[in-house]
Amino acid sequence: MKLRRAFLSIIAVLVTLVAPCPGSRAQNTPTVRQPGATVSKVWVADNGDGTYKNPVIHADFSDPDAVRVGDDFYMTASSFNSAPGLPVLHSKDLVNWSVVGYALRRQPPFEVFDKPQHGGGVWAPAIRYHAGEFYIYYPDPDRGIYLVKAKDAVGPWSEPILVKEAKGWIDPCPLWDDDGRAYLVSGVAASRSGVKSILVVSRMSADGTRLLDDGVIVFDGHDKHPTVEGPKFYRRNGYYYIFAPSGGVETGWQLALRSRNVFGPYEEKIVLAQGKTTVNGPHQGAWVETQTGEHWFLHFQDKGPYGRVVHLQPLKWVNDWPLMGTDADGDGTGEPVLRFKKPNVGRVWPSATPPDSDEFDEPWLGLQWQWHANPQPNWAFPAGGLGYLRLINVPLPEGHKNLWDVPSLLLQKFPAPGFTATTKLNFTPRTDDEKTGLLVMGLDYAYLSVKKRPEGLFVSQVVCKNADKQGAERESAGVPLKGSTVFLRVKVSANAVCNFSFSEDGKTFRPIGEPFTARPGRWIGAKVGVFASRVGRTRENGYADFDWFRFE
Repeated sequence: MKLRRAFLSIIAVLVTLVAPCPGSRAQNTPTVRQPGATVSKVWVADNGDGTYKNPVIHADFSDPDAVRVGDDFYMTASSFNSAPGLPVLHSKDLVNWSVVGYALRRQPPFEVFDKPQHGGGVWAPAIRYHAGEFYIYYPDPDRGIYLVKAKDAVGPWSEPILVKEAKGWIDPCPLWDDDGRAYLVSGVAASRSGVKSILVVSRMSADGTRLLDDGVIVFDGHDKHPTVEGPKFYRRNGYYYIFAPSGGVETGWQLALRSRNVFGPYEEKIVLAQGKTTVNGPHQGAWVETQTGEHWFLHFQDKGPYGRVVHLQPLKWVNDWPLMGTDADGDGTGEPVLRFKKPNVGRVWPSATPPDSDEFDEPWLGLQWQWHANPQPNWAFPAGGLGYLRLINVPLPEGHKNLWDVPSLLLQKFPAPGFTATTKLNFTPRTDDEKTGLLVMGLDYAYLSVKKRPEGLFVSQVVCKNADKQGAERESAGVPLKGSTVFLRVKVSANAVCNFSFSEDGKTFRPIGEPFTARPGRWIGAKVGVFASRVGRTRENGYADFDWFRFE
C-alpha cells in the first residue's frame, strides 16, 4: 500500500508539472513548486458543487493575513513558539489551501527559543508582495518587529531583520504608497509595554528594512473599541484604510478605519460582527481581490481547544466602506456566512487541504509537523525510502515537572471538530524508563505511553492537569505488551473529548484510561502528535520508529 501511495504521489507531481496554467500571471511572479495537493479525510471546505463551507481551514492558523500575486493567493499566520514558524499557505481559489513551507526555520534569539516560550514568539504577521519580493513582517512582543523576505513564497527566506526594537509593539503591516513612500502600522500590547488599544503609524525606509521614527497615534480605541489591534493597511480610491479587530478575541468585531491622510484623522465603522450567527468574535484577517474583480475577507474564529480557525467572507464596497459577509437586516454591519458560492477566479480548481496524515515515506518531515521549540540535531531522522520516522529518546530537561517545558515534542494542529488519529510504531529502548507515545497537548494534556520497565514494555494512559502551573502527571495501570510493535489511537469527538485505545495487531483496539477533554495551549489550540524521551543520559539512547500517522 505504501509503495502504491508513493507511486501515485509521483504521478500527481508529474501531472502538476506538465499541466498548462490557464490565465495570465503578473510579470516575474513566482511559480509554486509543491507536491500533489493533499485532501483531508476529516475536513474539506469545498462542497464540490460550486459552494464552500466555513471554516475554509478548520485548524489553528491564527491571525491570518493574505495577498494575491498574479493567479495565486498566499497566506501566513501566527506560530508563537512552534518551529518551524511563519507557515506559508497557497491557494488558487481562497477555499482550497495547501501548506507550501515556512518562512522561519528557527526562531531567534536561539538561546531563548531553544526552550518552549508559551505565548511568546511570532504574533500576528503580515504578508505583502512588493518590487518582486515577498515580505513578511512579524512581531516578537518581547523584542520588536522583524522582517523576512523571499523571491519565492516557497523560499528560501532571509534571516530575520530587526526593523524596530521596541517591547510591546505588535501586529505590524506595511504600506507602500503610490509616491514610493513606505509606512508601517502597528498595535501595542499592554502585557509588555503598559500601553494598549491604540494604533500607531510610522514612516519606513523605502526598502522596508527600518522605521524612520517612533510613530504617530492614528486611532485610540479606549472608548468604543477596546483592545483594538491586528491592523492591516490598504489604499483604495484615494482613501487609506486600516482594518482592525476590536473587543477581544472571543467576542469582538471587525473595525474599518478610513482617511484621506495616512496620519488621519480616521473615520470608523464596524463592518463585521457575530450578530445572530454562531460565529463568535469574527475579526482579524485579510482583504483580497480576485483576478475577476471580486472582493473577499479571510479572518479567524476562536474555537477554544480547536484553535483559531479560518473563515472566508464575501466583501463588497458600499459608499467606500467594506461590507463583509451578508447584511440581512440592512443595518450596514455584516454577519458571517457558513455556506456561500465559491470565489470566481476564472476556472474551477481541485480540492486541497493542509496536510494531516503522514506515511513518513519522504526524506524530510511533512509540513504538518512543528516542534515545541527550535529543533536540535539528533531529535529525529526521517528514513525516506525505508518508510518510517525515527524519534530518538531525547533526555528530558533537568528539573522538568511535566511535558509543558519539554521542547522535543513533535505536534500538529487539530484538523477538524471530530477525528480519529492512529499511529503505528516500533519501540527499541536501551534502558528502563525510556518511553514514547501519542500525545494531545495543551494547558492540560494526555498521552498513551509505551514505556520500558524491567519486566518489558507496558502501555498506559498519562494525564496532566494544569501543566502550565507545574501540575503533576497521573498514570493509569500499565498493560503489558507482547512485542515491540503497537498501534496507538485517540478518538476526538464533539467538544474535544478524547478517548484513547491501543492495539497489537492493528485490528482490535482496546480502550485504556479515562475520557480526557482537550484544552487549548497559550494563545493556540490543542495539538496532537508524538514524542520519545528518557530520564537521564546514557551512552546510546533508544528510539521509536513511527511507520505512519493517519487521520480518519
